[in-house]
Amino acid sequence: MFLAAGVAEMERTPACSKARMPFQYVKKQAGSTVPRMADPVTSAIVFVVGLAISTVVIFITTKLFGQKEGIGRAFVTAIIGAVIYSITYFIFGNGWIAAIVGGFVWLIALRGLYDIGWLRALAIAVIVWIAATIVGLLLPTVPGPL
Repeated sequence: MFLAAGVAEMERTPACSKARMPFQYVKKQAGSTVPRMADPVTSAIVFVVGLAISTVVIFITTKLFGQKEGIGRAFVTAIIGAVIYSITYFIFGNGWIAAIVGGFVWLIALRGLYDIGWLRALAIAVIVWIAATIVGLLLPTVPGPL
């Protein structure tokens, strides 16, 4: 959208949407914008809250499937999942390929961490992904401009 003279044009691209990346927009001269990362404190808080929620969801889900491991194993699983998805999204970008590759690698990690088969790992992963989606819709994850 073009505004009055002297005011930069603001636009959002899908790769930098608020729901995916903690970007804020900085006005530059001549109507262009540059994404800027949110401050480190906010990013750290968002990461810790997300990690805590993921840990609880993984813990409850694995308990429903009869696993004996404790909350510590769920915490390690949540950290490994965050690392796996960060690496795959860095390599493949946002999209289906990154989600599929990350999901498959996370299934391998679940199998190894909980000593379970493919089918049980898949069932746990699906329930965790559904719960994470619901929680992600209910809680704001990234502060930024409206």
